[in-house]
Amino acid sequence: MRLGNIANKAKQAVDKRGGMDALKGDAAELKNIAKGKGSLKDKAKAAGQAVKTPGQAEEPPAQSPPGEPNPPSPQSQG
Repeated sequence: MRLGNIANKAKQAVDKRGGMDALKGDAAELKNIAKGKGSLKDKAKAAGQAVKTPGQAEEPPAQSPPGEPNPPSPQSQG
């Protein structure tokens, strides 16, 4: 197989998962899992689940009913 063909297949795989931003999000999510607490078995399970959902670094914030403010995100608390 030629190097150009390998590069094209890699680009297709990245595009299929959502592009470079999604790939960066996946890498960040896996990094957080690896650094987190828990057994190696728990981390492997979490990483497997994370890889199944491309580009989602975290859960979307919970939506409050209309008229109520959304709860603050964990990142905004310092």
